[in-house]
Amino acid sequence: MSGYGDGAGDGSGDGGEYGVDGDETRTFAALPRVQGGAFARTWWGRAWLKALEDTALDGRQLKAGRRHARAGAVGAVSVRPGRITAVVRDPDGAAYRGDVLLQELSEAQWDRLVDLAVASAGHIAALLDHEMPPHLVEDAAAAGLELLPGIGDLEPECGCDAWDHCPHTAALCYEVARLLDEDPFVLLLMRGRGERALIEALQERSAALATAESDEARGGRSGVASGSGVAGGPGVSAAEAFAAGGILPPLPAPPVPAGAPGEPPSLDTETGPEPGLDPAALEFLAADAAARAHRLLSGAVSLAEPPLTPDQDAVRLAAGSPAPWIAARLATGSGRTRTGLDLAVRAWRLGGPAGLAVLEEEWAPDPEALRRAGSRLLEAWDPADRPELHPSGPARWTLLGSGLQLRLGEDGRWWPYREESGQWAPAGPAEHDPAAALAGVTEGAES
Repeated sequence: MSGYGDGAGDGSGDGGEYGVDGDETRTFAALPRVQGGAFARTWWGRAWLKALEDTALDGRQLKAGRRHARAGAVGAVSVRPGRITAVVRDPDGAAYRGDVLLQELSEAQWDRLVDLAVASAGHIAALLDHEMPPHLVEDAAAAGLELLPGIGDLEPECGCDAWDHCPHTAALCYEVARLLDEDPFVLLLMRGRGERALIEALQERSAALATAESDEARGGRSGVASGSGVAGGPGVSAAEAFAAGGILPPLPAPPVPAGAPGEPPSLDTETGPEPGLDPAALEFLAADAAARAHRLLSGAVSLAEPPLTPDQDAVRLAAGSPAPWIAARLATGSGRTRTGLDLAVRAWRLGGPAGLAVLEEEWAPDPEALRRAGSRLLEAWDPADRPELHPSGPARWTLLGSGLQLRLGEDGRWWPYREESGQWAPAGPAEHDPAAALAGVTEGAES
């Protein structure tokens, strides 16, 4: 049986999540029963099961193996290069040792795989995060290295003397799929390298690559030229790496944002839209997304600003669109009347989310905040010129006989309102001085 690992113990112990007997053997405690659902969630776990299901000749044996695995009949699983082993119990209590063998990679193949992994920082990051990067598997396959098993790669051996996959080896494979979901290093150990050995190889190769690139940047003046070697060299000291920073080329300047947002593609084609899809609405949303992206790139909008709620975003969209049909749809979608949306748009244009909140929300200041607001109203005018402001709701004061109102926002600013057609409408921008806010409205009315 050339190329396969030696046999393992029966692995019947249990206890913690897994035990490690050196870097070349890992023993995983028996897993709990499976309460429905698939055995594998990850793409590499599903690939493992596909290799099993494509290899087995008797579907009835596979079904029996699934039942065994779901019932918790698989004991502790021992994983080592070339072999996985576990004791599996039948419903009648009979126990059988099952083994599944998988071809190990040669030393040359492992060297090639490490080179492929080091070539991409994303590959190493995924492996360290216990994920199997699909591009690494594809690159390896292109180089003739098969990490995931294929048809016929999972060779069974069982104490029940079955010549093909029996319920015991099938149950073992289903159980291992669950282990692979949590840790793809289980598969790599089966292929011949334990986690610690592989990580050390990646670190060593990464350091050697960084040294070689640094030497190349300095015109070849390095310890590598004096015989340290790239693959087996000691790496580079922190002081040398820091010193090399001064001779590296500077980063390019950030690109200058375009003068205007790009135009979205036209959806006016000869093919009719799918039911429920409005091309005009989609074009409008695409144009809005381009405009927002341009504002972000030009620094007009900060990423630190809190995200808008759907109702706020509906008002923002309506404020930026002159099309009546868009406003009508936004009013319906946000639960407003058309008049209510028009008022909301006015508030938005005057003060954005804060202005909209003053229009549509009521907040009750605490007694201390109310006391400070009353003091500011008294101090804003001379006694002879002070208007008659009467409280007319939480944080609202109405100027009797004038159809004007002042509202206090949660940020401490004062917002002027005017009565129009029996309802209060935003009449001007906010001011920190209540007299200035009210004066802007009255002066506008006089002119």
